Amino acid sequence: MTAALIYLAILVVAFFLLIVLPQRRRMSAHRALVDAMDVGDDIVTTSGIHGVVREIHESTLELEIAPGVVVTLARGAVSSRRRPSEIVEAPESDPEALDGPAVEPRPND
Repeated sequence: MTAALIYLAILVVAFFLLIVLPQRRRMSAHRALVDAMDVGDDIVTTSGIHGVVREIHESTLELEIAPGVVVTLARGAVSSRRRPSEIVEAPESDPEALDGPAVEPRPND
């Protein structure tokens, strides 16, 4: 009987240490990220959308994902904040490169 209680106690402690504590740490880190967010930050959402924060409201934020394109997101949808060293500017498109076909034609067999 006491051995069963000891095993049960070990299982409860292991569950708490392996499942509950890491989840609490992740939630705390996410809450800190959302609270520290500011207008002008480059962020990535949980769905993979990259953009710049334009306005922050109590439970939502306005995210500019392209010049002139602003979407409204829940603040909890923010996954991470990109640092300036992680941001890669898109290369300027070459207008002459757009003259040819988008796909090379396949040779006839």
